[in-house]
Amino acid sequence: MEQVPEQEKETRKERADRNFVELLQGARVAVTGVQVLFAFLLTVPFSEGFARLGAFDRWLFYVALVSAAVASICYIAPANQHRVLFRQGLKERLVHRSNLYGIAGAVALVLSMSSATMLVVDFLFDSTLAWITGGVVAALAAWSWFVQPALDRASDRGADTPEEESEGRRSGGAGTAV
Repeated sequence: MEQVPEQEKETRKERADRNFVELLQGARVAVTGVQVLFAFLLTVPFSEGFARLGAFDRWLFYVALVSAAVASICYIAPANQHRVLFRQGLKERLVHRSNLYGIAGAVALVLSMSSATMLVVDFLFDSTLAWITGGVVAALAAWSWFVQPALDRASDRGADTPEEESEGRRSGGAGTAV
């Protein structure tokens, strides 16, 4: 008799609960960094050196600040929406939406980190090095956060473990499981 993996014994509600907890755990990792970056960016205009920034650097600062704010909103949204939707039977919808917020938050974080890095490097050195450094930061984040997982997802789905295989079948391969 074939033994059924523990994951396949989950109900839809249990799976949605587990997936939501996993999404929140991932967001906790990112939200601390986003909030530290955002807080730092909020103090920069009040420093003496800010007045020396040219127009390009002020726009870099603007992009870094606003994208950090957007990332914060995206990473905090799932917990707040959970409070509003508590006991409404909408956990699966919340899980799917939270996954999208997590991706949007990561994109905003890449933009904020890259533009903040460009700002500092441009202030310290020159525009050419700033563009190169910002591009490398953006490319590294894009590769490690998006491209590499997308390649894994596109490759032989579920070949690694029975759990991944069964999760891929249950969710249609593009579900909300993370």
